[in-house]
Amino acid sequence: MGMNIGSGNSNKEPEVMMEMNMTPLIDVMLVLLIMLIITIPIQNHAIKLNMPVGNPPPPLTQPLVITIDVTPDGTVIWNGENIPNRTVLEAKLKDVAATPDQPEVHLRPNKLVPYKDVAAVMASAQRLGVTKIGMVGNEQYTN
Repeated sequence: MGMNIGSGNSNKEPEVMMEMNMTPLIDVMLVLLIMLIITIPIQNHAIKLNMPVGNPPPPLTQPLVITIDVTPDGTVIWNGENIPNRTVLEAKLKDVAATPDQPEVHLRPNKLVPYKDVAAVMASAQRLGVTKIGMVGNEQYTN
């Protein structure tokens, strides 16, 4: 690459090398690249937010909580009362969604209940407009 050795005949002039030596060019490019990286200032992508200071005031009234339990056989229990079928459940969920300050709905499925039964309750709540719904008792699934 860098040297061209003659063919053994020492009387003739060596042939002219037609290739450019790339090593110095690559060295210069690497030095320039390193200098460019060093001299570029570090970009700070910060967004200034006016965050509230102090503790928020406690709520004036405690929210109403509705507990929905789902048993392993698929039975839905609304605040301790058995719900006979899905239409009664949807009527109760519609009443919850119609109130201006919706109560919190805590859905507490049993560990052994099939997923389809829990998903049916959640789908009904979402379809009817219940916005404050949460799963309670997830620590039973960690074991």
